Amino acid sequence: MLIVSVVVLVAVLCGAGTIWLPLLAVGPALAATTGGPRGVLLVGLLAAVLGAALGTRDHVPGHELTAVLSALVAVTLASGLASALRARRERVLAAVRSVAEAAQHALLKPVPATVGPFQVAVRYSAAAAEARIGGDFYALVPTPYGVRLIVGDVRGKGLPAVGTAALVLGVFREAAYDEPDLFAVVGRIERSLARNLGADDFVTAVVVGYPRAGQLEVVNCGHAPPLLVRESGTVVTVEPDRPAPPLGLRTLTDEIPSLQVLPFADGDQLLLYTDGVTEARNQVREFYPLAEGLARHVSDEPAGTLTALHEELLAYVGGRLHDDAALLLLRKPAAPHLNEDLVTPAPGGSVPGTAPLF
Repeated sequence: MLIVSVVVLVAVLCGAGTIWLPLLAVGPALAATTGGPRGVLLVGLLAAVLGAALGTRDHVPGHELTAVLSALVAVTLASGLASALRARRERVLAAVRSVAEAAQHALLKPVPATVGPFQVAVRYSAAAAEARIGGDFYALVPTPYGVRLIVGDVRGKGLPAVGTAALVLGVFREAAYDEPDLFAVVGRIERSLARNLGADDFVTAVVVGYPRAGQLEVVNCGHAPPLLVRESGTVVTVEPDRPAPPLGLRTLTDEIPSLQVLPFADGDQLLLYTDGVTEARNQVREFYPLAEGLARHVSDEPAGTLTALHEELLAYVGGRLHDDAALLLLRKPAAPHLNEDLVTPAPGGSVPGTAPLF
């Protein structure tokens, strides 16, 4: 509407016949970028009426005025169609985003700030511009055998990776509650992937359990090593005792993952992450130094720590990550009111664990 008004004003002040009249078509063309079809047609109708009036006033020859107005009508109709198609694409995109958000809540369930004796925080970023989920995954489950969690990365991206992530999480959530031994949980996931993955597909993952007060159990299946932050602020990389293949590839090698037992006292923290974080590069192609960043930003509030870490990571890469990235931070606060010595016999077995958390 503003463009049409400007063109009319210039034509009134300067005259010059048909010189300015073709510019009236800019009005409906621009209206198509923001308005709906009805608005485009109204702008086009106004431009045609004003064009006819100006042409008559300036004694423009009939055939020339007819040509200009015909072009204006054609542009208006084309712009109206473009506007209708744009509105339809926006509705489809909104529906896709809604489905993606629902899928995220079903697949990557929101993690509360406190789970059992732990403070927890999660940050997740999908590489696809319009995606909410990707091939990285995480889950944290309170069980009769203590809190258990998994962080992993599916080879590849897109819908196939999301499907594999859903498979792993479904098996983990069931096995974590049923199996008294952490190795048995990993074995259930391995067997399920062996039946469902292609020959070239695999999943890297770290599975962690908290079977008793003051101890963590860690099983690393070809994944990036967790970072352990002691109460003093020292950051330690938890390298596996022996390298193990990713999930889905165990049949190709005799190596099996080892179970590491870590002391985990009040004030200690454990950061699990995916390679989208450590393989993020800056403008000179240098990898992001995660351990150093964690040491700079570690605090008594996991959510604040991950917020600062995530913001620094985005600034480091220039604003956008090019791979899926997940961060999960676990902290054991001093909580005298929590009786962690209270244990109950595990259902169906003699392995003790913490009492059900909820």
